[in-house]
Amino acid sequence: MGARQGARHMIKGVLFDVDGVLVDSEQFIAEAAVLMFAELYGVVVEAKEFSPFIGTGEARYLGGVAELHRVPIEIARAKERTYDLYFEVIKGRMKAVPGALELVRELRAAGIGTAVATSADRRKFEANLGEVGFDEAAFDAVVTGLDVERKKPFPDIYLEAARRIGLSAAECVVVEDAPEGLRAGKAAGSLCVGLTTTFGSERLKESGADLILADLVGGFKAIKSLHRQV
Repeated sequence: MGARQGARHMIKGVLFDVDGVLVDSEQFIAEAAVLMFAELYGVVVEAKEFSPFIGTGEARYLGGVAELHRVPIEIARAKERTYDLYFEVIKGRMKAVPGALELVRELRAAGIGTAVATSADRRKFEANLGEVGFDEAAFDAVVTGLDVERKKPFPDIYLEAARRIGLSAAECVVVEDAPEGLRAGKAAGSLCVGLTTTFGSERLKESGADLILADLVGGFKAIKSLHRQV
């Protein structure tokens, strides 16, 4: 029985969130959202107010803060304007998370499947990768928030990402920076790596991270080590 369980959990794929995992972007989307609320609604909000909604997709990210301030927000318009501001904010400022590009290359070279599973819309995903010189072709599949109805912490996006690379979520490792994303990965049945790029290690542990890293430098070795522990 134990041998069969071990085989079922063999790591054959790695599923990446994007913001805070591949690119160091969380501060910039908050900056853009603060500007949007001031511009469209004349409301002053603080960047820290968005923290509880990180990883849940921009509709909830913006909508959650709008509820706190009792702002009758029009999500489609607010999101589009936030993205427009975000694309200006990140120019020349955003960087890849250390080790991210190297890790993706090493995984591909080792024959391990790779997929992106981001709650953001595709236009934000493309802007993020373009700003740091990442190539979408480096991944075997890309799933965005527009591809699933239920966003994180529901497991749908990770189940779909695994399916698109021909694997079960139990055969994959999820790499996340946010509690809601880790909960989604655990609900999907994956082992989870938490990065402390956005939240502290204790918060990530509480959310189910099996391994916690500061960044992705040496990430390939760390994931292989996690593999051996299964």
